[in-house]
Amino acid sequence: MSSVLSSYKVDSIVVPIPLNRWIAFTSLAIFGTAADLLSKQWIFSWRGLPGTNPPYWLIENYVGIETAINTGALFGMGAGYGMFFAGMSILAATAIVVWLFGFRAAHSLWLTVALGMVMGGIFGNLYDRLGIWYSADMPCPLGVRDWILLRYGQYTWPNFNIADSLLVCGAVMLAWHSFFPPQTAAEKKG
Repeated sequence: MSSVLSSYKVDSIVVPIPLNRWIAFTSLAIFGTAADLLSKQWIFSWRGLPGTNPPYWLIENYVGIETAINTGALFGMGAGYGMFFAGMSILAATAIVVWLFGFRAAHSLWLTVALGMVMGGIFGNLYDRLGIWYSADMPCPLGVRDWILLRYGQYTWPNFNIADSLLVCGAVMLAWHSFFPPQTAAEKKG
């Protein structure tokens, strides 16, 4: 951990995080959340609650739109533990901000973009998990609204949403960064 912190010091002076990192992170989080919530609102207004309408196919039998409610987490695992996952989301969001700006990982544009995407995904699904969209007269369980449908032959991928896509893309970027870390200035000279 100290090597990460020391790499952002010049003559024992901590180099401030560039303003463009704050803007990039905040913009990705806000626009990612907005895209997710607006798409869910629009799709659920258009197609209705799950089971109301058959899938609307964009590419027949491959890519479509079908509303679904996920009461769990990834692939529906942990159904019924929505408040636990909401708490974990808040904890993860806090850890991201501390890592980026407290431990100064935001000096890496790659990490800033990856974690901005993850934050947008967290907030989009957290909104649903907290039930802010839900009304008590709805005949469906409280959960995360999903609407993107992928199918190939007899196999149907579990429905997902833009927030899930942001989480996956951010996680892939984090994995890439973990397996292929950028070289430091000393390593490049070496």
